[in-house]
Amino acid sequence: MNTIDEMAPDNVTAVILAGGKGRRMGGIDKGLVKLNGKPLIEHVIARLQPQVSHLIISANRNVEHYQQYGYPVITDQATNQGPLGGVFSALQQCKSNWLLTMPCDTPYPPQNLRLRIHQTANHTPNLLFTAHDGQRSQPLFSMIHRSLINSLHTFLASNEKKVALWLKQEGTIEVEFSDQPMAFININTEKILANIQNKTP
Repeated sequence: MNTIDEMAPDNVTAVILAGGKGRRMGGIDKGLVKLNGKPLIEHVIARLQPQVSHLIISANRNVEHYQQYGYPVITDQATNQGPLGGVFSALQQCKSNWLLTMPCDTPYPPQNLRLRIHQTANHTPNLLFTAHDGQRSQPLFSMIHRSLINSLHTFLASNEKKVALWLKQEGTIEVEFSDQPMAFININTEKILANIQNKTP
């Protein structure tokens, strides 16, 4: 596996996972929640788009709104599979060798996510990489080789849907981002949203 070539921007597709139900925020579509006057999805696109050549949005509602950003929008093929359902659909659509995943409700993701994973892959080749914030793994920030699509299909068919469990099963390599403390702040509640309004990473 020539990861130097394979993980170049031209051969990485990124998917923004915006298909969640937002239960902890009253069922709202979190990708459209506004932070500093802009929907969360726009914050994520701004940081992710320069890192890759291809971008997909995974959404199960407000599809027409998400389509306005000019990127392909895909929906889960099955219900109640959690984020892995979106990942699986993205792997099916992905024409690149690598898929970079990212949630829509983390507005300040690492601007060097692809690059740092790429650098790690050059030293330690693998089919799966996951960001680590210095304290815990961040399962939804992963680089997945498309050859793992069959493994994921089997996992989902067994009625499993825990992202961390599948990553562990496939032997993911963790890539540290402890130098970016705001990179993985997840907007799960109104309180968290209020706390980071008008703050920059």
